[in-house]
Amino acid sequence: MARRNRNKGGQHHLAAKTSGKSTGNKLLPQIIEKSVSQTRQDISKWRTALNGARNADNPAVYMLYQLYDYILDDTHLTSQIENRIQDSLGSSWNLKKKGSDIDQELTDSLQNSELFNELITQIINTRFYGHSLVELDWKQEGLNEPELKAELIPRTNVISKKGIFLTDYNNDKGVQYRELPEFGTWLLEFGKPGEIGLLNKAVPHALFKRYAQSCWSELCEIHGIPPRVMKTDTQDPGAMARGKKMMQDMGAAAWFIIDSTEEFSFANGVQTTGDVYGNLLKYCDQQNSLLISGAIIGQDTQHGSRSKDESGQKMLSKLVLADMALVEMYMNTKVMPALARIGIVPADYVFSWEISEDLQTLWERTLQALAYFDVDPEWVKEKFGIAILGKKETAISAIQGNNLNAAESFFV
Repeated sequence: MARRNRNKGGQHHLAAKTSGKSTGNKLLPQIIEKSVSQTRQDISKWRTALNGARNADNPAVYMLYQLYDYILDDTHLTSQIENRIQDSLGSSWNLKKKGSDIDQELTDSLQNSELFNELITQIINTRFYGHSLVELDWKQEGLNEPELKAELIPRTNVISKKGIFLTDYNNDKGVQYRELPEFGTWLLEFGKPGEIGLLNKAVPHALFKRYAQSCWSELCEIHGIPPRVMKTDTQDPGAMARGKKMMQDMGAAAWFIIDSTEEFSFANGVQTTGDVYGNLLKYCDQQNSLLISGAIIGQDTQHGSRSKDESGQKMLSKLVLADMALVEMYMNTKVMPALARIGIVPADYVFSWEISEDLQTLWERTLQALAYFDVDPEWVKEKFGIAILGKKETAISAIQGNNLNAAESFFV
């Protein structure tokens, strides 16, 4: 197990917080903020947004990313994404010199910092959005010391395929951000240029789900509070006035008045209690679960089983491990060199996740090994939290030590 050095990293970090300087050419302050209207989205708008993002000559991605924000109002889809991100954020990691000890003080100072949490989140978000462009800058809150923080540049303003930053996403002229001197240090890019992420595949299911919810709501309204019909002489103003007042005072259900000579009837549709909408909702949720988590976990209580959930959890764990490998790769190739140039970490430090162990299996193997080998008590205390004071002398062993015929006398 790697040794932990507690004597050097923290001082470097604290000095960097007061001595680091950022450049003046920042992208975030240049963005022109705009109000986004929450209009109803449908498949045709998704196709239009997708075609705009895939335009080879003049790509426009803002409509697609606004659509992503729209579908993330879906609670199920959001929970699936958050499960993957939070699993990685909840895992421990270390900072250490290449081939050397873990710098525990530096690790502890940055482990739960906003800087690293945001960087890890935006790296994992490249799975779902395809691309993340993050800007680093020193921020000061009140009288506190300035801290280095990471902020995502809105994806609506970034054409990653062309390497262009747009101050106004409606324009087609912008800044080549990869040619800026800040790129690679204060401006970090994650993901593949031109990628649009897994959320693009979730769009149709999220839109169909909203449609099913709307239709089911209308079904509940119609069958729960049926509309009222009144026949009267519509040519008589007095009769019409009395009819309107009567209908308005009778309750909140929909109503209408027809002439006494007219006929009205509801069309006979398929008799249903909403199962068709419920099945569509369930199908859409299942498809998004398969897309984000690789399995349907803990949702089907009627046909589910423990073995199915365990298999689903294993599949999700594999995806989380892949996310962690992606984070470690970007941390060591882009983030750590940038932080070293800024002065947050030493130049030869690397990021690595702590490998979690199955303590139940390790304990069983330890018990099996005790029958043949001596086990270090200090190692047992460190792994399992059990302080071993020494060997315990049992009653039988005490008798055996005093009487060679203990077996006979013990049972007499």
